[in-house]
Amino acid sequence: MAEAQNYWVGKENQYSAEKLKAGETIILIGFGQSMVPILKSGQPALVAPVNDNTALKKNDVVFAKVNGHFYLHKIAAIKNGNSYLISNNHGHANGWVSRNKIYGKMIQRL
Repeated sequence: MAEAQNYWVGKENQYSAEKLKAGETIILIGFGQSMVPILKSGQPALVAPVNDNTALKKNDVVFAKVNGHFYLHKIAAIKNGNSYLISNNHGHANGWVSRNKIYGKMIQRL
């Protein structure tokens, strides 16, 4: 298991996005019930930066900016290999984003 002191710890916001864009793996803490049972409210997740070589597939949990809001949600669908539908774990779609709006990918629940 990853230890918190080795990673920056943040919430679903611009600061976390900046850390990931800078190439840092972070611990991200989301709040709310929208990802239960994958993630509980306040449960930390280890999130790695997404780059051009990162494989993204349906049901991956990613940190993305959709319509001005940041979410640690999952990829519900992929269109033409470059557009991603972000949704919570209960079927609510947040919207479609391009790859450059996906900053990180969850690699471990903590």
